[in-house]
Amino acid sequence: MRYGLALPNGGAWAEAGALVELARLAEASGWDGVFLEDYIVWQGHQDVPTHDPWLLLAAMAMATERVRLGIEVTPLARRRPWKVAREAVTLDHLSGGRLILGVGIGDTGDPGFTHMGEMTDAKARGAMLDEALDVLAGLWCGEPFSYDGAHYHLQEVTFLPRPMQTPRIPLWIGGSWPHKRPMLRAARWDGCCVYKATDDGEWHDLTPDDVRAMRALVARERGTLDGFDVALGGNGRRADWDAERAHIRAVAAAGATWWVEYVSPEIGDLAAARTAVARGPLRAE
Repeated sequence: MRYGLALPNGGAWAEAGALVELARLAEASGWDGVFLEDYIVWQGHQDVPTHDPWLLLAAMAMATERVRLGIEVTPLARRRPWKVAREAVTLDHLSGGRLILGVGIGDTGDPGFTHMGEMTDAKARGAMLDEALDVLAGLWCGEPFSYDGAHYHLQEVTFLPRPMQTPRIPLWIGGSWPHKRPMLRAARWDGCCVYKATDDGEWHDLTPDDVRAMRALVARERGTLDGFDVALGGNGRRADWDAERAHIRAVAAAGATWWVEYVSPEIGDLAAARTAVARGPLRAE
């Protein structure tokens, strides 16, 4: 099990310089990864500052040496995939091959879609995501590549340099469980970073049974789980650390490979965020 720290790209204390400082502190405190959100308007709140995660990751890449860096997740349906391909490979080189790229269709009602004239239909966004993933992988191969899909069209072009990582920058697919479509999509790539779909609007951790069911579905689709990451978590640490550690241990035994802890803007101020980062991951080993 590896341990990631998720930071907001918006909120009262989440200023750009502070977020880069927290990434440096995370590396010194034993975290294995630092992940950012990707919102144009942070979680729909227009009254709080929001910062661009790609520029933040570039600064974090230069401020750290070991920790993995990534986004959970970029909504590819509101991005040009060739631009994302170029940004990602540049970040991969800046970081010395430490980038993980999480992607998804985006949140329902996200102002980055609804207020900007972007596609809002979920089915159409899913189709755009699938094509965009093919474009990313094709451009990263470093060979002449062309594409003619329903949503994206590329005449033959060669993108250089190639990513430092092989066979490519890891692609994690976001979504909700037990919806199967995100997991079927994830089975084509390198991992998943999913949350539990619920009717009550409250946070519920994925269970060991959920993990086993997800892994079984992926194994049926791809034939192997070698090299496939299952990233769980995404909420703040619960008050009962022993219960938290027991849960992490259980999902690790079921096959989860990453546990990601979120430092919410609601934690208080920057000093509280520093304390949460500096205490390091709650390792269950």
